[in-house]
Amino acid sequence: MKIINAAVDEVCRYESQENEALKMTRYIWLKNQQNLTAKQRKKLESLKYEHFDTVRAYNIKLSFQGLFEQPDRVSGDKFLKRWYYWATYSKLVPINAAHTIKAHWNGILNWFSSYISNGILEGINSLIQAAKARATIRWLARHESIQTTAIYVDPSQREQLEALEKI
Repeated sequence: MKIINAAVDEVCRYESQENEALKMTRYIWLKNQQNLTAKQRKKLESLKYEHFDTVRAYNIKLSFQGLFEQPDRVSGDKFLKRWYYWATYSKLVPINAAHTIKAHWNGILNWFSSYISNGILEGINSLIQAAKARATIRWLARHESIQTTAIYVDPSQREQLEALEKI
């Protein structure tokens, strides 16, 4: 979703320079609909039927979120093919994010097998980066010290760190 949000943001930034109606609407296009304030919902309702590239990019983003509602990998693959065609057919330059999605097609569809995102790995990585920073500050740049510091940052991550060491 990050790559698609970045594409929507790029379209919005470009188009809002030329169109006064889109000024001060950036976060409306980036937030999930359920997280919008009442004022933002009202503004979205007034803009979503306009013929702006930002609205098209936003609809492409919303459509992509439907991928995770598909019941299985086959349905997900069909959905992703339709979405990819729509995103590339839109001719919006930043929606080239669709090409990145195509490059990671199988990895995205693997979600249907495991239902695991890379969020856990990102979280562990942030702990390791914090441990590295702490080790550098304390002049403990040795490999063992970094692992120890990572466990010190969050002891509940010990099992995940031990699993990573086995890889």
